[in-house]
Amino acid sequence: MESGYLACGTIAAARDQDEAAALDRELALRQSLGLPVERLLATDARRLEPSLAPVLRLALEVPDDHAIDPRKLCAALAEAAVRSGVELRLGADVASVSIIGDRVDAVRLGSGEELRCEQLVVAAGVWSGALAGIPDELRVPIRPVKGQIMRLRDPAGAGLLTRALRMQGSGYIVPRGDGGYVLGATMEERGFDTTVTAGPLFELLRDAIEMVPGVSELVVEELIAGLRPSTPDNAPAIGPGAIGGLVWATGHHRHGILLAPITADVVAGVLAGEEIPDLAAAFTPMRFAGAGVGSAA
Repeated sequence: MESGYLACGTIAAARDQDEAAALDRELALRQSLGLPVERLLATDARRLEPSLAPVLRLALEVPDDHAIDPRKLCAALAEAAVRSGVELRLGADVASVSIIGDRVDAVRLGSGEELRCEQLVVAAGVWSGALAGIPDELRVPIRPVKGQIMRLRDPAGAGLLTRALRMQGSGYIVPRGDGGYVLGATMEERGFDTTVTAGPLFELLRDAIEMVPGVSELVVEELIAGLRPSTPDNAPAIGPGAIGGLVWATGHHRHGILLAPITADVVAGVLAGEEIPDLAAAFTPMRFAGAGVGSAA
C-alpha cells in the first residue's frame, strides 16, 4: 500500500538576522552530531527551490530528511498488522483498566467485554492520561496542545516545492509529491478545542506566502485542527511505568509521526523482555510517578 513516503530532504529557511542566527546554531548542533547538513546562501537555496522568495536571507539544506503521509501510513500499518495475525477492534472504546495488586490484569470495553492481559500498551494520544482505573499518582500526565493544519493542492501538479520547507517558528510546508501540500502547524493551549479558526490559519498562510509566493495560487482542500498529546516537559513517555505490565507510548507532543519507528522499537523490546536502550532512558514514564497531577488538563 502507498504510504506517501518521500526522501525529499528539507530546506530550513531564515528571513532576518535573528532567524539566521538560529539557523547557525542549528548548523553547529547538526555538525557536532555528524548529521549531513549544508549552509546555503539565499541564491544557492533559490537555485535548489526556484519558488522561494527574495525575502530569504539564509538556509540550511538537510538532504537526508524524509516525509510521509500519516493517514496513508496508518492505513498501511493496520493492513500489515491484520496480515500478520493481529486482531483489531476498531471503534471499541475502553471503559477502564483493571489492576490487581501492582499489575495490570485486564481491559474493560464499553460493551462490557473484558479482555485479560499480562501486558498493556497505552497509546491513546491525548486521552492516555485519563484512562479510568489507573491511580492518579501512577498515570502519565497528558494535556492536549491544539494544532491547525491546511491541506492544499496545485492544479498544475507537483513542482512548486520538491523539498519540505521549514520556517523559523512552527511553520512548515511539506510536499506530497502529487501536487498536494501540507501547511502547518499552529501551537495553541486551548484544551480539547478542535474548532478551526481564521486568525491562526491567516498567520500560517501569511508566513508561507511571504516565503513561497506561489502558495497563494494553491487550492484549499481541507482545514483541520488536531490535538497533540503533551507531557509537562513536552517530552514523550515511552516504556514501563509504575504498574507492572503497563507500558506507555504517549506524550510525543508535535513529534509523534517522527518518533513512531523508534517508539515502536523501544516498546516492542520492552514487551519482549529486553533492556531499555540508553537513548530511551530519559523518556521513562517513571519520571512522573507520584506527581499526583492526573491528566493535566
